[in-house]
Amino acid sequence: MNISNSPAETEELGAAWARTARHGQVVALHGDLGAGKTHWVRGVARGLGSPARVHSPTFTLINEYPGGRLRLFHLDLYRLETPEQVWSAGIEDYLAPDGIAVIEWAERMSLALTPPPGLLHVRFEFLDGDRRSITHENPGP
Repeated sequence: MNISNSPAETEELGAAWARTARHGQVVALHGDLGAGKTHWVRGVARGLGSPARVHSPTFTLINEYPGGRLRLFHLDLYRLETPEQVWSAGIEDYLAPDGIAVIEWAERMSLALTPPPGLLHVRFEFLDGDRRSITHENPGP
């Protein structure tokens, strides 16, 4: 478990993780609105060496950020509420990515899809003020 005291620290935790990330990894992000998920993804992009300006793909569903050591696919499933919406979104194409896929609101994926083996779960919890608990849980391959 890591404790972040600010959005900048949350981004640095994402950057640190990305420096050792491997091709094909899929990361499921869990946490309430405003918990720091997108800040962490900004750090991931920076840690991969991408010059991209990262923002939440809530309305576009998927943003792709090339230009780094690995291509980053950033998905946001917040607006998907039914199994049909999840299935028709084409998310399964990103469960074996040509790079890394990071999925915000990943719990919605379980409405229609089987999670890939080795899915890394990252949980964000509010503590107080800007402080967050960030926990990585990897069930293994």
